This record gives sequence, C-alpha cells and structure tokens, in this order.
Amino acid sequence: MRLVGGRALAGRFRSAANDNHTAHRLSVEWSRIEPAPGRWDDDALAHYREMVRGLRERGLTPLVTLHHFVNPHWVSERNAWESGEGVALFSRYVEKVVSALGEQVDFWATINEPNIYMYFGWISGAFPPGKKDFWLAMRVAANLLRAHAAAYRVIHAAQPHALVGLPVHFRPNLPANPNFAPDGWVARGQFELFSSLFTDAIQSGKLRQLLRPSVSIPEARGTHDYVGLNYYSTDVTRFDLTNPMELFGRRGFPPESETDGSGLYASYPPGLFASLKWAHRLKLPIYITENGIGGEEDSLRRRYLVSHLRQVWRAVNFNWDVRGYFHWSLLDNFEWERGWTHRFGLYALDTATQTRTPRPSAHLYAEICRTRSLSSDLVERFAPELLDSLFPG
Repeated sequence: MRLVGGRALAGRFRSAANDNHTAHRLSVEWSRIEPAPGRWDDDALAHYREMVRGLRERGLTPLVTLHHFVNPHWVSERNAWESGEGVALFSRYVEKVVSALGEQVDFWATINEPNIYMYFGWISGAFPPGKKDFWLAMRVAANLLRAHAAAYRVIHAAQPHALVGLPVHFRPNLPANPNFAPDGWVARGQFELFSSLFTDAIQSGKLRQLLRPSVSIPEARGTHDYVGLNYYSTDVTRFDLTNPMELFGRRGFPPESETDGSGLYASYPPGLFASLKWAHRLKLPIYITENGIGGEEDSLRRRYLVSHLRQVWRAVNFNWDVRGYFHWSLLDNFEWERGWTHRFGLYALDTATQTRTPRPSAHLYAEICRTRSLSSDLVERFAPELLDSLFPG
C-alpha cells in the first residue's frame, strides 16, 4: 500500500462526501506501522490519524480494518500465522492502533475475510505464502480466529462501546442437481468449510474441521458485535472426484447470472438475499461490508448495484436488522494477485497521474445515497434494461 499525500486524501474523501456517502471503509497497513518487531512508525500513525479525522470532518463514519491480507515482511518470515506467534503479535499491533486512532474510530473490523486469506494463502496458493496444504490451512484458520478474539478484547478494553466484527467472504453454494445426493454433499461441505466456518466458530467456540474433531477455541465465542458480510457471487457446485483440494466439488456460476469476465465473480442478486437470510439467524446487526462487481464495462456495475440493493430492500421489509451497506469500491484498487487488471471502482483511477474520474455508476450511487431510495426514475436513467423486472407495470 502506498500512503498518499494530504491533497490526494482530501480529494478522495471529498468525492465520497460530495456523493452523499455517510461512511467509508479503509484499512491500516501493519507493515507501515510496525516495520520491524517492536519498532513503531509514529509518522505512519499520524498519517492514519489525519485520514480518520478527515473523514469525520466531512461527515463520514470510518470503519477501520486492521488486517487486510497483508503482513509485515518480518511476520511472514517467521511463519507467524502457522506457528501461532501471530496471535500475540497481532494483539500488540491492534493495541497500538486503537490507542492512536480511538479518539476518531469506534467501528472496527479485525481481520478481513479470514476465509479468503486462509484459502488463497494455504490451499490454492494464489496468495503468499503460496502453499497448498489443507491441514496447515486449518491450523492457520484456528490462529486467525484466536487473533481475532484477542483483538476483540483489546479493542473493548479501550472502548467498551465499540462495534467490532470479522467480515467474511460469503458465497452461497447451490447443488448443481438438487436431486443428486453427491452434489448436495459437496455443496454443503464447501459452504461449511468456507463461508460459514469462522462465523460458526464465533457462535460455538469450536472451529469445524474435515474428518477430524473440531478445535476448541472458547475465547472466540461471542466475539462479534455485528455480522460483517462481503457478498459478490453465488456458486453452483457439482460433484467431481478429480478435484480433492475443493472437497471433490467443481464450482461454476448459476446459468442465469452475468459474469464480469474475471472467472471469479458474477452478478446473481438472489444470492445476496440468501446471504442476509443466513446472517439474520445470528440475531446481530448486519453490515454489508463489501458488495460490488469488477470490469471496465460500467453498465454491468450499474445493473449489479440496483439489482443487489433491491435485495437489501427486500431484507429490510422482513425487519432483518441490516444497518449499513459499503459498496466495493469507491476507487479502482490494486486487486491483489490481479493487480490493476480487475477494476471495481465507482471512480476510474489513472495510476500514472492519480486522476479519479467518476463512472456513471458513481452518479447513480450518489443519487441513491442522496435520496436514500431506489426509484423507478433512477433505474430508467441508469439501468433502463432492468426497469420492467424491478418495477413491473
């Protein structure tokens, strides 16, 4: 992550404020704050204080994420998440950040998408450390859960009133053939060992494992004040003996979905409603902490935005406790192993000049935020192809 200067920050926050946003999610970078063990960078902490102060001054509530896939190099060299040392190291870092930012921040996410981090780092090998070891991944999952629990207590010791959560990447799994039992088994197994793994462990204090007894982590029980839901897509799963690393299931998209060309995400709005229904059972406030679609073709982003927000409206009509929605993302971002090739922003970013240009979806979202509604007039202006299906008659 590159720390941008004050003028660029002001421009970024001004865009969000001018577009009627009321909250902004951002991450702090552990390696900037603690570049060497026990050595703290006060300038980096001051920079983040400037960021959250700037958000507050513009009427934006900051949601601060403390770990978003990235570690200091020295933490990685020590294999700290595999050995368990990462729990104490992360707790110490969280204490430092909360002490520095707590005057402006009381809404926290501890570890973003621990299921993604575990899967891509230790099962598929697409993220560092690039390993493919299922049982080592399960050990990492247990240590991530312990680190979250420790961070939760550190934050609440300093801020009893804080909201602290663990956003998970949530992908419903539908069996390709509901009448074929193996499809149902693998769909359920993938769901339980990915989407619901960490949240279920927080509810029970036990981390589920495959063909082994659950790992008891009693200190994790009850350590979330809200359900953080990152929803992008839904999977259709088919039994496949040739794919053991994904529990003998082969995933694809629902046939009626609309893909963004990445092979990773497709627009399937009913999946967001199903995800909110699952979250509602936990009887906690729900925040949609990420939702969006990639690609340069903005008409898909507009269709995705209005069709998924309609599912949020459906959930609210059932009196489900949905408190907030964060679109991913305000600007095009460096999208991990895909770099700048997969763009999610409401604003297009010129990486050479840092110029931000609003896409039509930015204007659409600004109007939704301004009116706090999704009207037929807005859909007719920005996604007319959906007008008849969203507003029949």
